[in-house]
Amino acid sequence: MKKILFFVVLLGASFSLFSCEDLDDTAAEPMLVIKFKFDPTQARLNNFGLPTAVPAGHGAQSPIFNTISSHYIELAPNATTQLGTGTILYHAPETTLGGSNAIDFSKSKIVAEGETFIQIPLRAIAAGNYQWLRVSLSYQNYQISVRSSGHDYQGTLASFVGFNTYIGTHTIGNAIFNVDANRAQGYWAFALNDLPYNTSGQAPANATTVPNPIASTSPIPAGSCVVTGQFATPLTITGLENKNIEVTVSLSTNNSFEWIDLNNDGKYEPAAGETVVDMGLRGLVPSYGN
Repeated sequence: MKKILFFVVLLGASFSLFSCEDLDDTAAEPMLVIKFKFDPTQARLNNFGLPTAVPAGHGAQSPIFNTISSHYIELAPNATTQLGTGTILYHAPETTLGGSNAIDFSKSKIVAEGETFIQIPLRAIAAGNYQWLRVSLSYQNYQISVRSSGHDYQGTLASFVGFNTYIGTHTIGNAIFNVDANRAQGYWAFALNDLPYNTSGQAPANATTVPNPIASTSPIPAGSCVVTGQFATPLTITGLENKNIEVTVSLSTNNSFEWIDLNNDGKYEPAAGETVVDMGLRGLVPSYGN
């Protein structure tokens, strides 16, 4: 299925997009608040939501996350709810400046762990019971270790895992990357933390892992990066809430940065010709509380 179908479905569906309201106007109003958490000990899942090991001939590490961004968030009542037909909470700005439709990186909201990503008045969300949360991740920024000439160095990697992203200019520390074009899922840029070295590249098409435990009943298009997770107890929205509901989106970073390990030493060594193959998050566990 082509990537564009994901957006045709969304554009053709009948739904209302919610936006964050001015905090001064809604300070006393009960809100649905969404925050991210990064967990390197959470189960490492494959595209079907099943536990999986690092493949032979590959190396992987659990990166230390700085920030993340999402393109799309949806609540789904059950496992047969098709993508785009649940309650859509968020849909980030898009643009055609690069030609085809793409996420507008300049307008993406980027947050650290524990920061509020979005908050929505609970009265604006359709009442009901929701078993599943879908989150389309678009941007990751994290610390990784690289080896060169027998020495290990720390650096920062910017990972673009959305279906397609228009990037003007982005930075990592003092390193400036002038792109001014669309980049498909899997584009990345890297800079050493303490040395004046930077580079960028592209992971293979359709190689990004996107766990979806309900793929058999509610599939997602290739390249959409819509990670799906189930609430331990369904999230109930009545519209009569008198206090906030906070949803924590716990993402598995368990060996989520993966490369071809030519030396079979578990060290990422670009100078030896080792290439990035997968930067997908390895699972989503949503929870909620007040």
